Amino acid sequence: MRFSCLVLPLLSLLAACAPSGEARRDGSDWPSYGGIDDNHYSPLTEINDRNVAGLKLAWFEDIQTGGSSLSAPIAVNGVLYYASGYSVIHALDAATGQELWTYDPQSWKVAGQKMRAAWGIRGIAYDNGMVFTGTIDGRLIAINARSGHPVWTAQTIGKDDERYVTGAPWVFDGKVIIGHGGADFAPVRGYVTAYDQKTGKQLWRFYTVPGDPRLGFENKAMEMAAKTWTGEWWKYGGGGTAWNATAYDPKYNRIYIGIGNGSPWNQKIRSPQGGDNLFLCSIVALDADTGEYVWHYQTNPGETWDFNSAMDIELARLEIDGRERDVLMHAPKNGFFYVIDRESGKLISAKNIVPVNWASGIDIESGRPIENPAARYPDGKPAIVYPSPFGAHNIEAMSFNPGTGLAYIPAMDQGRVYIDPAEPLKGWKHLDGQRASVGTGAPPPGVAPDRAATSFLLAWNPVTQSEAWRIPMTGLRGGGGTATTAGNLLFQGNATGKFVAYAANSGRPLWSFDAQTAVMAQPITYRARGRQYVTVIAGSRFPSAVGLPREWNYRTQQWRVLTFSLDGKAKLPPVQQVETPVIDMPDFAVDPAKAAIGARVYAERCSICHGAKVVSGGAAPDLLQSGVPLDMDSFRSILHDGILRERGMPRFEELTDAEIAGLQHYFRQRAHEVLALQKAGQPGAQTHRGLNEGQ
Repeated sequence: MRFSCLVLPLLSLLAACAPSGEARRDGSDWPSYGGIDDNHYSPLTEINDRNVAGLKLAWFEDIQTGGSSLSAPIAVNGVLYYASGYSVIHALDAATGQELWTYDPQSWKVAGQKMRAAWGIRGIAYDNGMVFTGTIDGRLIAINARSGHPVWTAQTIGKDDERYVTGAPWVFDGKVIIGHGGADFAPVRGYVTAYDQKTGKQLWRFYTVPGDPRLGFENKAMEMAAKTWTGEWWKYGGGGTAWNATAYDPKYNRIYIGIGNGSPWNQKIRSPQGGDNLFLCSIVALDADTGEYVWHYQTNPGETWDFNSAMDIELARLEIDGRERDVLMHAPKNGFFYVIDRESGKLISAKNIVPVNWASGIDIESGRPIENPAARYPDGKPAIVYPSPFGAHNIEAMSFNPGTGLAYIPAMDQGRVYIDPAEPLKGWKHLDGQRASVGTGAPPPGVAPDRAATSFLLAWNPVTQSEAWRIPMTGLRGGGGTATTAGNLLFQGNATGKFVAYAANSGRPLWSFDAQTAVMAQPITYRARGRQYVTVIAGSRFPSAVGLPREWNYRTQQWRVLTFSLDGKAKLPPVQQVETPVIDMPDFAVDPAKAAIGARVYAERCSICHGAKVVSGGAAPDLLQSGVPLDMDSFRSILHDGILRERGMPRFEELTDAEIAGLQHYFRQRAHEVLALQKAGQPGAQTHRGLNEGQ
C-alpha cells in the first residue's frame, strides 16, 4: 500500500476533516455512483438553464497514474474523491482542487492476469465517514475519509479464481455490497456479497446462477433457477456476473441487482437443450437485510447475444394510467426500455429505443420477448442481429429527471453477425488474455450489417414509452455518461472532446467546453463552500479508433479532473502539438509466417487495449508509433517480465520468444501497409483508423 498526505493550509485541513457520518441528502453531496437516489439526478438549481452559459473552469487536476480513469467521482461535505488507474483513491478540496490525500492499494503487484481485463475502477462510494472501493484483484477496501488510511479490507473472490472487480460498491443501511466481473474471460459463476460497513464482516452472499446440482443448492432460488438450465452448465461457469448496476430501495428495503450475460455467450454450448437460464440478463430484487430472493424480471430468457442487464437501474414514482406507481426503469443492451413495478416485479411497459430485429416486441402479460427464431443463428446459419454486443445502451450512465419526466440515454445503433464457431460445440477452450467465452465464430465473407453504426443522446418518456428528443453523436460510441439537475440541465461529454450542457426539457445546447480529449465518464454536481460545482473526468479510453470522430493519442492526451463553477477563473494549458508518426523501417524484412503468429497473439491478448489491427484509440499507446517493439530485449522485458505493470501494462509471462518475435514482425507488416496507404494519399490513412471497440 502507498499512502501520501500533503502539507495543507488550515482551510484544506478543515475540509479534510469535514466528512463524517452520513452524506447530506439535499443534493449538496453526491455520495455514490448514482448520486443521492441512483438516478444520476441533483435537486440543485444554482447553476441552471438561464445562467449556465456563464459556467467556467474552476480548477483541474492532471491524472498521472497509469491505466484507465473512466470513473465517476463522489463529493461529500466539501471534499471530492475520485479513483484513477487501478483504484488509486484521491481526496481533493472540492472548491479548490488542492489534494488532501492519496491512497494506492497497489493492485498491480497482486492482480496478475486480471489486469488484462483493461479496466481500472468505474466508481466509488461514501458512507459513515468511509470511502469504499473495489480493486481489480478482488478486494473491497474501506478507507477513512478524513485521513485516507484503510480501515479494513475484505477479499471478495476466491484464491486464484478468475473473477475481478471493476464496478462501484453500493452502500445502504450500514452495509456495502459488491459484485464482480470475469465471465467474458473465464468459466465464472456470478454472485454479489454484502459486508458490514464498520467491520468488513461478510453478512450475506447471493449467487446469480446455479452451481453443480450434485453439490446441493445454497437456497430455494438457486434450486428454482437450476430447473431452467440444461446440460452441464456449471463446467462453463454459467456467467451472470453483477459487474455494474445496482440500486437500493429504502421504501421496500430491497437491493436490485443487474445481472450480466451467460458464459459462454452462445447458449448452445452452456445449456444445449435451451431453457431460460435464470438469472442471466435479469433484475433480481433481494431483501437488503438478508440477501434473500424476492422477485426477478428477466429481459432475455436463454440469452445468447451478450445482451446483459448490467446497465443502470433507476427508481422513481410515476403516474401511469391515472395512478401513482413505484417503478424501476432499465435500458439494457437489448434495445428495449423497461418500466417495472418495484413492489411486485411485474412488467408495466416496454418499448424499443433503437431498431431491433431479435424480437418484434415484449408481451406485457407474460413479460417475455416475442423472439425472432432466426436471430439465434440456428443450424449453422449466420444472423445479422440488432443491437450488437455493444448494446443499445452500455456502461455510459443514463439519468432521470423527475421535473421533466424524461430519462436520458447514451444510445447506440449497431448490428453484429452471429454464427456458431467452426469447431464443434463441445467445449470451451480458454486462451490466456482472450475473450474466449464468446462461443461464436467469425462471420462468413459478404455477410455484414446493412447500415453504418450510429450513436445519439436520447431523451425518453417512460410513461408514454416514446422519444422526446435526440441529439446525434459522431461515431459508434459518441456520447458519454449523463447527469441531470433540477435547474433544467443535462450534462454529457462526448468523443469529440466537448463537455456540453443541454436544456433538459428540449435538448437545446446551452454551453460547451473543449476538454482537449474525449469526455466519456459521467459528471456529478454538488455544493462546496456555499457554491455549486460540476465535475467530470476527461480522457479517451477507446481501445481502437475506427469510427472515432477525432484522434486521441495515448501519448499526447492528458487525463484530467475538470471542475466548473459560475465564478471559475482557471484555464487549461494550450495543447502541445507533438508529431507521433508511424515508424518507418524500410529495411526490416517481414517474415509472413512470423507475422501470422504475431497477428494471432495480438488478436488474443493485445487488441482489447491497443486496438484491432494495431489501431489505437487512446486507451493504450499506438504500437506502430513505438520504438519499444523494435528492441527485442526491451520488448521482452515489458511483455514477459512485466516491468510496466505499475503503469497499467499487464504481464504476459506465457509468451515465448517466437511469439514475441511474431508480434514484432506483425507490427512491421502493419506499419508497411499503413505507410503505403499514406503515400498513396488514402483518406484517413494518416491516422490509420480502424473499428472503435468498447466494453
